[in-house]
Parts: sequence; C-alpha cells; structure tokens
Amino acid sequence: MHWIALQPQPEVQPGQVDAELGDTLSDVLAALGWWALQFTPKVARLEDALVLEVSASERLWGGRQQLLRQIFESNKPVAPVKHAQGATSLVAVARLYEVGLARTAPDDLPLAALAAAGPHLATLEKMGCTRWGQLRALPRGGVARRFGAPLLEALDRAYGGKPDLYPWLVLPDVFEATLELSAQVETAPALLFGARRLLSQLQLWLQLRHCGVLALELMWTMDARRDTATEGQLVVRTAEPTGNMAHLQRLLGEHLAKVTLPAPVLYLRLRTLETQKLGGETASLLPDEQRRGDSLHQMLERLSARLGAQQVLQLQPRADHRPERMQAWQPVSNATQLIAESAGRTRAGGQIDSKEDALYPTWLLAEPLQLAVHRNAPLYQGPLTLLAGPQRLEAGWWGGGDCALRDYFLARSEQMGLLWIYRERLAGPGRAGQRADADAGWYLHGLFA
Repeated sequence: MHWIALQPQPEVQPGQVDAELGDTLSDVLAALGWWALQFTPKVARLEDALVLEVSASERLWGGRQQLLRQIFESNKPVAPVKHAQGATSLVAVARLYEVGLARTAPDDLPLAALAAAGPHLATLEKMGCTRWGQLRALPRGGVARRFGAPLLEALDRAYGGKPDLYPWLVLPDVFEATLELSAQVETAPALLFGARRLLSQLQLWLQLRHCGVLALELMWTMDARRDTATEGQLVVRTAEPTGNMAHLQRLLGEHLAKVTLPAPVLYLRLRTLETQKLGGETASLLPDEQRRGDSLHQMLERLSARLGAQQVLQLQPRADHRPERMQAWQPVSNATQLIAESAGRTRAGGQIDSKEDALYPTWLLAEPLQLAVHRNAPLYQGPLTLLAGPQRLEAGWWGGGDCALRDYFLARSEQMGLLWIYRERLAGPGRAGQRADADAGWYLHGLFA
C-alpha cells in the first residue's frame, strides 16, 4: 500500500482564520478532501492532515509517478500544502513532522510525530526512547502495562502489522458550504468575492458527482444587532444543468447588483436546490467547429438577470385554433421546458398542413379592427378584393369563454397590400344560433409584410 499525507501550510493554524479567504483549518481541510477524491476514493482526515491511499488508483493514472505529477503539478491542490509519502498512513503523517524526514526510515522517526505517544513523551524520553525503533524494541508486555494498549496498536499500524481503518470521506447528497467573511460587507455586489470561494467548492462537488446544477441558493446572515432582518437569500436557476462556474458567477453578479442590504453581512452559505446528471459530450477535433463564447440559453439567462424576467420573453405555442390564442409570451426561465416539450410533440405529430399555414399573416393585430361595410363588402382605405377563402374557424365553444365562429379571407387593398380579414358567422351573443350573413361584422386581423 502507498499513502500520501497532505497538510495545509503553517499560516493556517487550527482555529485561526485566514485573513484573505476567511477560512478556518477545518474549512480548508474539507475543501482539500473534496479535491483529493478525484484521485482516489480512500481519503480520510487524520487530526490536522489528510491521508490518501492511492495504491489501487495508480494504474488508472498510468503509474505512481504519473499520479503524483497529476496531483502536485497538473492539478494543484486548492490550498498550499505540505506532503509526504509512506507505506502506512502514520509513516506518511510522521514524515510531515519535519522537512528532513521525507525519506527517513520508520525506525528513525521521532516519537513526537506519533500522536498516540504524545501523552507519554516525557516519560519515554527519560527512558531514552525518542525514536520509533527504540520504542518498538521495548518488551510489549511492559509497554502495554505502563502506557496502555492504544500505544502498541498505533505502533503496529505504523509498521503495517495492523490495517489502517478510517471513516472514509464521502460526498454529501446535497452541496452546502458556509463561509465566514473576514470583514463585514455592507453592499450586495461585494458578496461576490466570498461567493467565488463557495463556487470553487461547488465545482469540485459537481465534478465528483458528474452533475450539473439547475438551481442554487445563496444565503447571507447579517448583523443581528441591527433592527432589521437577520437573513437574506437569492435563488438562481438555469435552463440547463451546468457546471460552468463563470456563468453562475455572472448570474450571481447580475442578481446581487439589484439587492440592497439592510445590514452588514457576516456569513455566506451556498446550497444546491436542484441538480441533474450530466451526459457525455463529444467535442469536434476540428478547430472551426469548437464552441466559442456563451451558448444561447446562457446569454438569455444573463439578460433576464440584468433586465428582469418580464423583459426577456420567449414564444410558447398553445393548443388553440384561435389565432390570437395560438401563442403566449413567457419569461425565458419559465418557458424553456415548455417549449422543449412542445417541440417534442410537434416532431411526434408530424408537420402542420401547409395549405392552412399559407393563409396566416406575418403580423397579427393585438385587437381585431372592425371594418366598414358597403353593400355587404368590407372596406379598408377603399374597397377590398377577396383573393382566397373562406377558411372556416369554429373554436372556443368547449371552454365556456369567447366562442369564435369566423370565416377568414385573404384580401387585397390598393393602399395596404395583402390583408387577413374575417367575417363573423353569427350576428352576436343575443342572436345565438341565427344566421347573420347580412349584418355580420367584418374585421381586420392581420397584415402580410
């Protein structure tokens, strides 16, 4: 077996907060542990260090040297670390104790580097035992009676006589990370600096779970001494599962620019609300076909965050024969899934009749305009010539709303060109069921470009 021990640099001590990142040693070790899981599933925390058992993963990375090069050169740790290696986890951790112990044999390692010997160091030094080999040479029975069995068990594990059993680090099902800010933040856009630290942890979590995020929540805790709310939150949703932290960071920035903080913020917390497994993507080997820049839905999401959801709309087809109700405009964030489902239904149902499509105008009036009638013929800036029709429409009678009984015609105007008009087949609500050809109204409903 082969073990690697990692320990954050001395500037981040237990309980001490890093001045720039606002992270304690526990936070750094948690982020470091998630980063290490991409190389081996056997990662455990041992006091103020991490231990990785990599012997089962070496072949997947092309050998031990390739794996070490990947860890410490190609894909560097998320924080500055010291590292050491050994045949057991305790040997690797002990070699972190001093810089010059990287290749020291286990017998020559100092007892101060063995955590189980810590409470007995003073007594052992009086006995002349300062190295692992000297302690191992003592009678086992006397050591057990004098210092207890845990010291012997730790020594056996250090030399490989007993297996190393640890609670291995496991990724949570839901990502949630908290960050204590190094200083009070009084403006919402300034929270983006701390959010970037949380997004970097989220990226590791998504990569290890092969997921993309669909919805996440950024929460902040404010100064409780102020007579205001103590918490705030911001929910960001995406149309497609994504692991692109640059896109999520831009979305958070656009949303935070609209937030006003009633009190300074002390803590940040980022949590995933909805995730989805990512499918594999095959990229082209040709440089001209490689994707450049943001995708369409990323651009629309950023515009929606900046301008407001009601300012960036997308067409949603509706199952209705009445032209004014065949479509609806909804915010992009709400309409994306509905449009995808509608497109799937269209592909499954086949093409629409091209003969009926040919009569539909390129511009539909918001409200039909009633036309003047002379001798039962419609007028619009002069007499109209009917070119095609009628296209009969009977819809709306099943829903209890407006009932549409119309005959549509393609008409030509000397002044306006081609028009789309219709004639009501009934005189009105008071004459339901009666023919109204003589006094039925004519309406202009659309224009052809």
